[in-house]
Amino acid sequence: MSVCDDTLLCNYPKCRAKLSGFAWVTACSHVFCDQHGSGEFSRSPAICPACSSALSGKLDIVRTELSPSEEYKAMVLAGLRPDMVLDISARALAFWSYQVHQERLYQEYSLSRADSQLKQMEKVLTQQNQSRELELTAMKGEITSLKKVMEEYKRKYSEVSERLMERNRQYQKLQGLYDSLRLRNMVVGVGDREVQLQPGHQDFNTEMARQVTPQRSPRFPSIGPEGDRRFFSCLEPDGAKTFFQFRSPVREKCRPFINKR
Repeated sequence: MSVCDDTLLCNYPKCRAKLSGFAWVTACSHVFCDQHGSGEFSRSPAICPACSSALSGKLDIVRTELSPSEEYKAMVLAGLRPDMVLDISARALAFWSYQVHQERLYQEYSLSRADSQLKQMEKVLTQQNQSRELELTAMKGEITSLKKVMEEYKRKYSEVSERLMERNRQYQKLQGLYDSLRLRNMVVGVGDREVQLQPGHQDFNTEMARQVTPQRSPRFPSIGPEGDRRFFSCLEPDGAKTFFQFRSPVREKCRPFINKR
C-alpha cells in the first residue's frame, strides 16, 4: 500500500492482495484477508503469520467488516464519552499509520532488493559483454586468416584453371590431328579397295602371287646308280631353287667372254 492509497493489503507474505469485504485484524496491528485469516486462525493456539506472535486473548483477533453499513457506523460509538471516542479513533488511526509505515518499509525493502538484483545483473551483463567482445575479436582473427586462406585457394584455383585450359587446347589440337589422320587413312583404304575391285586386277595379283611363291622342282626317276642321282640332288628341297631360277652352265661360261669384249 502506498502512502496516498486508502486500501489495506493483506499482510500474509504470499498474498499481498487488496482487502475488501471482511478482514481479520490482530492485536499486533496486522490485517489479513478473509481466506487466509480463516485458515490461519482456525487452529489453536493462533499465531500471527506476519510476526509469529501468539494471539491467545479473546479480542486479540477480530473479524471486521471493512465497508460497514450506515446503521453500524451510527451505533458502534454511540453512548461513549468523547474521550473514549477519541481514544478509539486514535488507536484506529495508529493502526492505519502502522500499516502505511510497514507497507513503506516493505516497498523500500523490495526496491533495495531489486537494486541489488539489478546491479548483479549489470555485473553479469558486463562480464558477458566482455566475453562476447573477446569471442568477437577471436572470430574476427579467424575470419581474417580464413580470408587469407581463401585468397590462396583462389590463386591456386586460377593457376589450375589456366593449366586445365592449356591441356584442353592441347587435347583439342591432338584430337584434330587424330581426326585428320583417321580421315586420311580412311580415304587411302577406300582407294586401295577400289583398285582391288577393278576387273582383271584380281587375276593379275593371283598370277603374281603364284610366280612369287617358291615351288619345288619335279622329281625325275633316277637312271644311273650314282651319277644321275648326284645330278638331280641339286633339285631337292635343300637347294630350294625353282625350275625357272636354275641358270644353265652355258650362260655362265659365256658371260666372261662378253664382258671381255
